[in-house]
Amino acid sequence: MRKHFLTILFCCGMQWVMAQQQPHYTQYVINNYILNPAISGIENYTDIKLSHRHQWVGAFNGDEPVTTYFTMHMPLGKKDYRTTATSFAMDGSNPRGKNYWEDYTAAAPHHGIGVKIINDRTGPLNRFGAYASYAYHLGIGPKTSLAAGFEVGMRNLTLNSSKLVFDPNNPVAVDPSVGNATELNQFKPDFGAGLWLYSANYFAGISAQQIIPQNVVFVDNAVTTETGKFVPHIFATAGYRFFVSQDITAIPSIMAKFVQPLPTQVDLNMKFQWRDRFWAGAGYRFQDGFNAMLGLNVSNTFNVSYSYDYTTSRINTISRGTHEIVVGFLLGNKYGDWCPRNVW
Repeated sequence: MRKHFLTILFCCGMQWVMAQQQPHYTQYVINNYILNPAISGIENYTDIKLSHRHQWVGAFNGDEPVTTYFTMHMPLGKKDYRTTATSFAMDGSNPRGKNYWEDYTAAAPHHGIGVKIINDRTGPLNRFGAYASYAYHLGIGPKTSLAAGFEVGMRNLTLNSSKLVFDPNNPVAVDPSVGNATELNQFKPDFGAGLWLYSANYFAGISAQQIIPQNVVFVDNAVTTETGKFVPHIFATAGYRFFVSQDITAIPSIMAKFVQPLPTQVDLNMKFQWRDRFWAGAGYRFQDGFNAMLGLNVSNTFNVSYSYDYTTSRINTISRGTHEIVVGFLLGNKYGDWCPRNVW
């Protein structure tokens, strides 16, 4: 049975080569930097995130999609001085209450830099990427800022042919197109770019990954001349923050992903935050499933969050769901913020 699953998974992997090639992220709302390099340096501190995502747990006996990433970005020349009483939390009040946002101002012109490392494995396919990013932030209104950024890097796509077993009765019967190679690699340069508009109450961004289309071929002989392609991925995100009460804020958000020739994929999320300490949320990915999320700001230097996805597709008959955990560190947090000021 496992070999049949591997065959199905490999077929899905070949579709990956032609279409959907970037991993899913349930908790994109707390780390939009993973999708948009324009966020580089948006806060006053160095923002570090580590994440591990295991999709469709138990469906393929260890060959399910698994994504792990590390991101870090920081500002250069950013100066946000706090000079009024409402700039700081008062005892007994919500540190992120309405008074706090009255003094929110647009970002002073500054730069941001960052790095991103991602490993995404699906059955016999493994994609590793490393990137460096740059962004420039500029206030365009009293409380509105615009950032533009780009990322450059290198990706490596590896095919482990030892997992390409198509005949359960003959374990050595692998795809003849890969010949005798046990591992085939494709190294490709990569480039992405984005824009990010943000204010005290809303954010909106658009970004593109894999902007340069490139061929990818896993062939060790002349059995086939068919080639796949890395295709551009476009992400559009937006969210709005409003107060449910003095202590609770609600943040609905949306992400739309455009990848040709696939239909547009849309994620809807709602996040509720109590003060600056605890948050919970839920979401829906159209024609795919639902998710629930929880997060805790443990201190002004550490936070952690978890999400669980339940798929509504037919794979739910063999899957125990999808788990994603994100751990964050805030280095050089001179104002002692327990949660981000600009990305919430």
